[in-house]
Amino acid sequence: MNDWPEGWSGDDRDRYGRGSASAQPESARVMRQVRRGQGAPGQGAYGRQGPSAPPYGGGVPQQPSYVDGQGHGGDYDSGYNTGQVYGSPGGGGYDGPGDTGGGRGPRPAPNWRKRIKWTAIVVITGLVVTTVGTYFWADSKLNREVDLSKVIDRPEQGAGTNYLIVGSDSRAGLSSEQKKQLHTGSAEGKRTDSMMILHTGSNGDTLISLPRDSDVEIPTFVGSESGKTYKGTGRHVKLNAAYAEDGPELLVRTVEFNTGLHIDHYVEIGFAGFASIVDAVGGVEINIDKGFKDKYSGADFKAGKQTLNGDQALAFVRTRHAFAASDLQRTKNQQKFLAALAHQVATPSTVLNPFKLYPTLGAGLDSLIVDKDMGLYDLGSMFFAMKGVNGGDGTSLNMPISGSTGGNLVWNKTKVKQLVQELNNDEKVTVSGN
Repeated sequence: MNDWPEGWSGDDRDRYGRGSASAQPESARVMRQVRRGQGAPGQGAYGRQGPSAPPYGGGVPQQPSYVDGQGHGGDYDSGYNTGQVYGSPGGGGYDGPGDTGGGRGPRPAPNWRKRIKWTAIVVITGLVVTTVGTYFWADSKLNREVDLSKVIDRPEQGAGTNYLIVGSDSRAGLSSEQKKQLHTGSAEGKRTDSMMILHTGSNGDTLISLPRDSDVEIPTFVGSESGKTYKGTGRHVKLNAAYAEDGPELLVRTVEFNTGLHIDHYVEIGFAGFASIVDAVGGVEINIDKGFKDKYSGADFKAGKQTLNGDQALAFVRTRHAFAASDLQRTKNQQKFLAALAHQVATPSTVLNPFKLYPTLGAGLDSLIVDKDMGLYDLGSMFFAMKGVNGGDGTSLNMPISGSTGGNLVWNKTKVKQLVQELNNDEKVTVSGN
């Protein structure tokens, strides 16, 4: 049986099935091709005459006919003729200088408005997170040890805010070498080397020094530790003795009783903390009017503008034996230096520099002792008020003195009454001190 399509000869069979002995190369098997154009019957793809395809039949399946170079019978298009491979419109050819390959068009220009917007969002978010984190970190470092609720028979609260700022001679945390270096001595316990009232209000800030040798009466009070009530006997002592007797609570009670001024907040700092803060801000610049020396404090200063480090600053605020006015001159130096320190802490070079800000906050907050109601906002207000006093926006004075008795400095009762009235009413202070 002949299975080949009708009209195929044995030569054809040999030629297509078994190979040919002719020197001419075999024609290609009949394959589906894309023809460039409509050819006439009997012509090849390029117009040359070629053998006619054998008729279909027998065991050879019928193949679809090509109509033109665009597809099969008008219904099938492989996509190769239009360059549309893998469904990419326009093909993958090179489209010009803006073409990035892969069939994509030119890369769109960056949306700078969108970039700036998101950059601003990221920066602002970072600042908010950092600020909030810093706030809670700093707030957690405050030593809220003083309970003013233990203070009894308190005066009515006036306008503005009153801070009692105390510099103690506590040697806590100091090594023997540091005590020698700072000329602190080795006395047990702690006493007050300086006491000031800072009033903040709408009519300017006022800083009032209370000499440690001020003559005051110890009133009836409740012991901060024992809870026992101690009746007042009219006993007069130096002001710093009140602190030595029963700590901050009795000191506040004594100040309020002898002045009639309500104390809203209490802030205390010791020797080591004071020196650490000064060093953390890189020293404090101050102008010394007249040079002085003091073997007790270790002070040795020449006149003129100079920057003091922590050790020098402590010697400066502690010196009293070198002055004829003794404690009164010391209180003036303390006011001057603390105002300069507050100004240095509040400068942009410190606040905006994390390498200065965090060490300063760490040194300051670790060494401060405050009342239980003190917040970071209150503490910040206090420092900025002291900066204002130094800048000429406020008033600084000593508590007015009328004389002395038994080595104690007696306050001028008339002037003190007027001063307290002006502070309670948040009026401009007109009273002058010594």
